[in-house]
Amino acid sequence: CWHSAFCAATPLLSVSPVGPVRKQADAPGYFPVGRGHEVGHTGSPANVCLICFPDGCRDLIPCEDSGTLCIQACSPSFHGEKSFVCKDRTWRMFTDACTNLDVQSLFQVVSEGHVAGGRFPFVGPGKPAHGKPGDGAKYFGADDSGRSNCQADFSCIVPEILSSPAIPGNIADIVELLQKISLMLLEDVNRGKMQSFSKIANHILNSSVISNWAFVKDKNASSTLLDSVNLFAGKLLLRNGSENIQERFISTKGFSIHQNASGKSFDFSMELNQTNTVSGHVVIPEEELQKLPKTSKAISIAFPTLGAIMEASHLDPVSVNGMVLSVSLPEELQHILLTFEKVNKLENVGAQCVGWHSTERRWDHKACKMKSNNISSVVCMCKHRRRTFRSFSILMSPTLLRNAVLDYITCVGLGLSIFSLILCLVIETTVWHHVTRTEITYMRHFCLVNIAMSLLIADILFIVAAVVHNAALNYRLCVAATFFLHLFYLALFFWMFTLGLLILYGLLLVFFKITRSVFIVTAFLIGYGCPLVIAVLTVIITEPKNGYLRSGACWLNWYETKALLAFAVPALSIVAVNLAVVVVVVVKTPRPSIGESCKSHDLSNMIRISKNVALLTPLLGLTWGFGLATVVDSHSLAFHVTFALLNAFQGFFILLFGTLLDRKVLGAFPGMR
Repeated sequence: CWHSAFCAATPLLSVSPVGPVRKQADAPGYFPVGRGHEVGHTGSPANVCLICFPDGCRDLIPCEDSGTLCIQACSPSFHGEKSFVCKDRTWRMFTDACTNLDVQSLFQVVSEGHVAGGRFPFVGPGKPAHGKPGDGAKYFGADDSGRSNCQADFSCIVPEILSSPAIPGNIADIVELLQKISLMLLEDVNRGKMQSFSKIANHILNSSVISNWAFVKDKNASSTLLDSVNLFAGKLLLRNGSENIQERFISTKGFSIHQNASGKSFDFSMELNQTNTVSGHVVIPEEELQKLPKTSKAISIAFPTLGAIMEASHLDPVSVNGMVLSVSLPEELQHILLTFEKVNKLENVGAQCVGWHSTERRWDHKACKMKSNNISSVVCMCKHRRRTFRSFSILMSPTLLRNAVLDYITCVGLGLSIFSLILCLVIETTVWHHVTRTEITYMRHFCLVNIAMSLLIADILFIVAAVVHNAALNYRLCVAATFFLHLFYLALFFWMFTLGLLILYGLLLVFFKITRSVFIVTAFLIGYGCPLVIAVLTVIITEPKNGYLRSGACWLNWYETKALLAFAVPALSIVAVNLAVVVVVVVKTPRPSIGESCKSHDLSNMIRISKNVALLTPLLGLTWGFGLATVVDSHSLAFHVTFALLNAFQGFFILLFGTLLDRKVLGAFPGMR
């Protein structure tokens, strides 16, 4: 019997470390084995892997070791296998290669069959097939001599494919079929061929089968499908100078273009699911058309569901927020303008223009630049490269809380901060000789001046970087602005760190004296030396790969190279150290003089502690610690407003607590004593 032969010949279990898995999708003809908290046909718990036969299911092995992989055969009407992975003591679907569609049998003819004037090169004679002998002759309508009368558009195989369920195993087979057709049959791609190709592709692009892609064994299958469609459609012959082939989930349009034509465009409005539609717009700028030496063709393909399919396939840990648009243009045309309607139109959701890197199989932020962005759509200017960038879309960026209140706080606070820092430096210069008579006060004010200077330069560079980005000036200028912005923000933190060390020195090392010259050398090495090393290394490591800048701003990259860590790690580490310094200061706060009552003792203690914390918080950069709150809860407007207030007004706080409330500074002005 079937199950006896299976038990004798098939290995049932292998152990392999595997990555994260998704929830199983139902498919016709499958046994619900080990899924979530369900039970199998025999009522076994979900943590037992079951092997199912026509006469029932049997226990195979308990799910105990995380990562254990259980391989099972498919039901009798399917061939192939499916695998479950042990995770959290539960068997969960990992891959599903069960299929009832045999690509080989579709093209297998009794003898040397021919199709469209040429034999299908990807079907070898005598190649094993899962279908019954002679099935291919049925599909092709071969005669007694084995000659095929299949139409030139291979539409004879379409009904068989469309009648098969779009389950993971069949999806994998159809992707393989389309890839082979695109490689072997791309000569003279007429309307009939493109229609058949689109119908087959549409079958597995349907919004109702997106979840099934998560269990396709080849995780690059969706990328392979995209490349195959692009290659095949790029050879499409145009009738009377234009073509339009429309399916529900794939649309192909083309027309002839020439130098004297005005800007050409493609418009797409397609079904995303049963309740929603999504649109896209491709424009070839007029200045690009001037580069054409002769009349050529332009092809564009729209995929409303392919972005979600790529997510389901684990190709990239990102969320595609619009349709995927592909273009096939002459080599002379290098830039196109694309408009994407957003799927998720929430106000606090950001967007990023990206191109699909066909060789590295990933979304690349360097392929496009954002021209405009609103709540419903995004306009992108993208580079067209036949070998790398042919397909484009928009990604849903991590939550960006754009709010008029935050913009207002930033603008006002930045202006006040710059004015306060300039005033702080002027006052320090005026009273310098009066407030630096002792070694410890000299060191304190030396740190304070460098903190103010670093923040002042950083604030000015922040404005410069914004101007450079908004004016769309050259790339190198943006790199330079980012480098110095990174350098001086780091310098701000390292001088705050130096001040923290100085406070510890004054509290804990009372009998250890350090000379002024040694302090200055050490302070400069920490305050400017360390930031310079970090900033230079960041550029050297990331810029050769064009991974220094982030897309859409003159600031450090995060998504591709994680260059932003070169700022975040030192800054947050220094905040943590300086927080410990404040704790030491609170513990070491001197007690009140003898004779004070208990109540006055507690009150004076609280006043001293509060004053010390208030003075040290802005000077040691502890306000930047509130940035962690915006990471933990990125949707909270309160956290964002608090963080913006504390940091935008940091220059004012340094002036107030570092200079104006200093007794020695006040003592330098007779009228303020």
